[in-house]
Amino acid sequence: MPTRRQLANAIRALSMDAVQKANSGHPGMPMGMADIAQVLWADHLKHNPGNPEWADRDRFVLSNGHGSMLLYSLLHLAGYPLTSNDLASFRQFGSHTAGHPEVDRHLGIETTTGPLGQGLANAVGMALAEKLLAASFNRPGHEIVDHRTYVFLGDGCLMEGVSHEACSLAGTLGLGKLICFYDDNGISIDGEVKGWFTDDTPQRFAAYGWHVVPDVDGHDAAAIEAAIGAAKADPRPSLICCNTVIGWGSPNKAGTHGVHGAALGEAEVAATREQLGWTHAPFVVPDEIRQGWDARASGAAAEQAWQRRLAAYRAAHPELAAEFERRMRGELPADWRRQLQDFTAAALEKPAAVATRISSQQVLNVLGAALPELLGGSADLTWSNNTDFKGYRTVTPQDVAGNYIHYGVREFGMCAIMNGVALHGGFIPYGGTFLVFSDYARNAVRMAALMQQRVVLVFTHDSIGLGEDGPTHQPVEHVASLRLIPNMRVWRPCDTVETAVAWGDSIDNATGPTSLVLSRQALPPMPRTPAQVAAIARGGYVLCDSAGAPEIVLIATGSEVGLAVEAAQLLTAQGRRVRVVSMPSTSVFDAQDAAYRASVLPAGTKRVAIEAGSRESWWRYVGLDGAVVGMDTFGASAPAKKLFEHFGFTAANVAQVATGLL
Repeated sequence: MPTRRQLANAIRALSMDAVQKANSGHPGMPMGMADIAQVLWADHLKHNPGNPEWADRDRFVLSNGHGSMLLYSLLHLAGYPLTSNDLASFRQFGSHTAGHPEVDRHLGIETTTGPLGQGLANAVGMALAEKLLAASFNRPGHEIVDHRTYVFLGDGCLMEGVSHEACSLAGTLGLGKLICFYDDNGISIDGEVKGWFTDDTPQRFAAYGWHVVPDVDGHDAAAIEAAIGAAKADPRPSLICCNTVIGWGSPNKAGTHGVHGAALGEAEVAATREQLGWTHAPFVVPDEIRQGWDARASGAAAEQAWQRRLAAYRAAHPELAAEFERRMRGELPADWRRQLQDFTAAALEKPAAVATRISSQQVLNVLGAALPELLGGSADLTWSNNTDFKGYRTVTPQDVAGNYIHYGVREFGMCAIMNGVALHGGFIPYGGTFLVFSDYARNAVRMAALMQQRVVLVFTHDSIGLGEDGPTHQPVEHVASLRLIPNMRVWRPCDTVETAVAWGDSIDNATGPTSLVLSRQALPPMPRTPAQVAAIARGGYVLCDSAGAPEIVLIATGSEVGLAVEAAQLLTAQGRRVRVVSMPSTSVFDAQDAAYRASVLPAGTKRVAIEAGSRESWWRYVGLDGAVVGMDTFGASAPAKKLFEHFGFTAANVAQVATGLL
């Protein structure tokens, strides 16, 4: 039987070989953390390579994702469908082994960890999801939700501010099944971190309320084993601080930044092979070491044992079991859409002028009852974002059976945690903040889109219409920038009916995030025919039309739709043929067939777009011979009505701009 060190050396060899072949990558971290990985994966990690999506598997997150060859080596050796050829194609086009791990549960990759710190925050979300599911579904004698989340992280993850946001909340909520291994090797790309990172990390995490195991020898299997045992026994989240040598085994580069982000070089690879006693050719792993790593039989047995527990649970609690399995499959309840349609019909029958943030809350009152998997929250703006709903239950350290998270002033952390919740499964997370603060959360928002996760982002106070808080709180370029993100659906509804459709699309959208951009100020309801209500789901539609073929089209979103209707009335009184198009979602409209888009925006017709935000994204719709009534400056502090007048968002100005085109 191979020794632990021999098993760990397989990781070292595969990692340095793959990086050397690609002449690109980070061999130092995989070589330094190989011993820790061997102990964790051999003796503690509950997983099944034969079914990477087993619901009760432990989650493993490589937050220091630059060391991706550690994860790829582990998956390959354990028996996941990642071949030697995949390892040899490291960082090549079309390869499963990208420069940083990209989420692929079929291969056992739980999340995408390019930007440092976000893997750690995702893991907080995964541990949170596990705790909430356990509270909802476990019953005495039937613990069907019982798994841990393990994280490898480095100095870079801890220097990134999102680590503070996420880990502070993890300590507050007592996420005791979260166990993190800090690779304390003292090296980053620029060299020895003591010149720029001297935090007392153990004390920092102790202050968060974590259990901390300091000064663990990361190359001593017995010390690692003892630290993991202590972490499992503690009810708090745990940080195991592992003293390691980056590039362990490299005779000339170990312990230096030279092994952090570059291939060792042929000569050093050969010298490292000799020092490790690894005599095998590149990408060759002897059978006895493969057998020592192979987790397929033990993983299958672990899942079979869980399946027996699930069968017993199903017999004792059939309705709960059916609900649990539905949610873990990501299927929606059969009648949720009908309840939303009933709400929409009622809104049409009794129209009222309300802010779309209020409309959103009204929709949430329906969805909160119809969708048990809905997990809400806000970054300390619950009653401004209106993200709470009737009957919601706040998650607290004392009560983890809730469905609403007060994230505190942690926009970035909130969105990264929501990504982890979505990745875990069993929930549809949504979270709110002011639109202007989407900047704080930007990279996590981008990662939700890149990973194609169903996350709903509730962004309120959508324009200068928020008024007196002034330009620091008034978004200008934000809607346009969100529309630029691939896979992101952006909705800016003009009233309650459009808001309901936007929420419905958000829930249906299982392949990416949605941004709901909502107003602070009340907006007038728009009358519609049933056909127009149905057309909202296409992203853009004709709201008002002329008697004959239109000679000008006014395109608007959100609070400016009512303004466009008023301008159209002025122009019609002047004898002009005007069409008003409400376009609450450009991304959804762009996905429609060409014939439909042409029916809404006929070729050869003059067009004016109206939106209280950046003008840049609208030229594609109006053309160079069109016009955009928008914002090219920051706002100002004043009542909303005064600001709209000052910046030209009046029916008279829109009518004048349109007349100028004609």
